[in-house]
Amino acid sequence: MTATLTAAPGATATTLPLRILPSRGADRVRAVAHRAGLDCAIGHGQPGTVTVLVTDDAERALRRTPSSGPLLLVCDTVGRAGLLEALRTGAVALRRADLTEESLTAAVRRAGAPHPSIPYPELSHLLTTGSEPGSRTPHEDRPPALTSRQMSVLRLMAEGHGNAGIAQLLHCSEHTVKNVVYEVMARLGARNRAHAVARAVRHGLI
Repeated sequence: MTATLTAAPGATATTLPLRILPSRGADRVRAVAHRAGLDCAIGHGQPGTVTVLVTDDAERALRRTPSSGPLLLVCDTVGRAGLLEALRTGAVALRRADLTEESLTAAVRRAGAPHPSIPYPELSHLLTTGSEPGSRTPHEDRPPALTSRQMSVLRLMAEGHGNAGIAQLLHCSEHTVKNVVYEVMARLGARNRAHAVARAVRHGLI
C-alpha cells in the first residue's frame, strides 16, 4: 500500500510520502498515523517516498531489503548490529515498543530527510555496548584534531541541519559548508554525515 501522510486540518501543513509494505503489524502503523492526526490517502509512490517495513528483526530485514530509497523499519528487536547496519545503509529503525504518534512522525521525517540523523539515545546505545569486531581500542582510536569551523559545522550536523541551514547560521556559502563537511568526514574516517556524528560522539567531540 502506498499512502501520503498529510497533516489534518488545523495542524501544521506538511506532506510525508509513505509506502507501507504489507506485513504483520502494518495495520497498527496506519492506525497510529491516524491517531497522530495524519490523513492517510492513496498515493503513487512519488520521489522521496519513505518505505515502511514492519519486521521482527531490524538486522535481518536490512540485509534482505534492497536499498531503493528512504527506509523506515518498525521492528520488535533492534540491537547494536541492527543500528550499525541502519547507519551503513541510511535507514531508520524504530522499535515497535516505542511506536507512538510522535515517534512515528519523527522517524518518517528523519528517514525522508536529505541528511538522515541518529537520535542521541540510539547513538548512546550504539557506542556503549561494546566494540565492532576488529575495531581499535580506545588508546589506539584517538580523537582527530578539528578546527573551530569544522567543530561548528559538526555540531550543527549533529542537530540535523542541512548545508543550507548551516550556511545561514554560520553566515557563509553552501559551497563552503559542503567543503567543510567533506573535511570533517575525512578526518573522522566517516562514510556519511550520520556516521561522522556517531564517530564524533564516540571520540567525545560533541
